[in-house]
Amino acid sequence: MGYFRELPNVEYQSFLSDAISSKEYLTVKNLFRRNKLRDDLQNVFTIFNKYEIVEGARPDTVAEEFYGSAELDWVVLLTAGIINVRDEWPLSNYNLYQYAEEKYGIENLTNFYNYETIEVKDSNGRLILPAGKDVNEDFTLNYSDNGSKVSLSGENVRRGVTNWEYETRKNEEKSSIFLLKQGYLQQFLNDMREIMTYGLSSEYVSESVIRTENTKVTIPNY
Repeated sequence: MGYFRELPNVEYQSFLSDAISSKEYLTVKNLFRRNKLRDDLQNVFTIFNKYEIVEGARPDTVAEEFYGSAELDWVVLLTAGIINVRDEWPLSNYNLYQYAEEKYGIENLTNFYNYETIEVKDSNGRLILPAGKDVNEDFTLNYSDNGSKVSLSGENVRRGVTNWEYETRKNEEKSSIFLLKQGYLQQFLNDMREIMTYGLSSEYVSESVIRTENTKVTIPNY
């Protein structure tokens, strides 16, 4: 993942048993130095393209297709607002079934997860109840139609959503993301590298390296 090459370094004092000097340091990537899309750009939809993740696609394959480089998978994730790939990236159909089977048990996949309304209109075609609203199993709809009282219940007003259908819907919702347009990519990368550059401080070593306090030197042993 090319993202880690963009991260600056931090030097920690070495706690390794084979260290031969109290001034030895270990150089690691500064994982606490994080980047995100600028707040003022997040709602500017003209700089994004809507993208549908196809079955089996991964962040690196999307980056290869959209930006021409699999190493820009981190740009895909950042601009799509994805932090936890495992939970926020859509599963393949095979993996989704495995996940649902493990979560509910194969015998419970067709059990109802919840209930939702079906669309109801009056005799004049006016919408009385939109579809897709969560309701209880005993939900009842009462309304007046041209002066007549109408009462609907059961399958006339709601339907059950199975565990499998619920998980499938949730997974499908993850498939629709927004990606930064190619024309704005270089500016995004430039901003990223500027953010990852260290400024002058007591820890400063270079623009890409800072050094933490060495307690072996600053705190004497008694």
